[in-house]
Amino acid sequence: MNAAAVRIEPMTVEHLDAVMDIDRRAYPVPWSRHLWCTELGRDDRLYLSAISDDDVVGYIGALLALDDVHILTVVTAPAAKRRGVATRLMLDVIGAAVGRGATAVTLEVRLSNTAAQSLYKRFGMVPAGVRKGYYAPDGEDAVVMWARDIDEAPYQAMLATLAHNLEPAA
Repeated sequence: MNAAAVRIEPMTVEHLDAVMDIDRRAYPVPWSRHLWCTELGRDDRLYLSAISDDDVVGYIGALLALDDVHILTVVTAPAAKRRGVATRLMLDVIGAAVGRGATAVTLEVRLSNTAAQSLYKRFGMVPAGVRKGYYAPDGEDAVVMWARDIDEAPYQAMLATLAHNLEPAA
């Protein structure tokens, strides 16, 4: 599987069985079907699924609040990790959020999740603080990360470079 061939589309209830399976493997306290359905019905949310060969291989969720986009979750299926799927999801959700007026992106990430922090740094996100005991059930701290001016030309050029680098060599 190559990330350039992965299809990104709006998450629908038809994706939920696969999304919930990925969610159960990723989180100690996965979301319920009811919560997923509630989230999908909200106008201030944006959920996308990554599809490869008709299988959901990842998903992303974001909250749109005024001119900020708050990434709520980014998860890749174990078999699809390190293949650019999360990068594709981030590119698409940030692009959609900018299209809806976002000028900044933020998220929380586990202090121990250095791989995810590395991904977010590639998107120009920088640590801005720590939320003590943020994650249940273990109470791990969260690093709060931000990128600003995501609607400006320099940031958009950086996104274009990230997207170009996902394309397979000719």
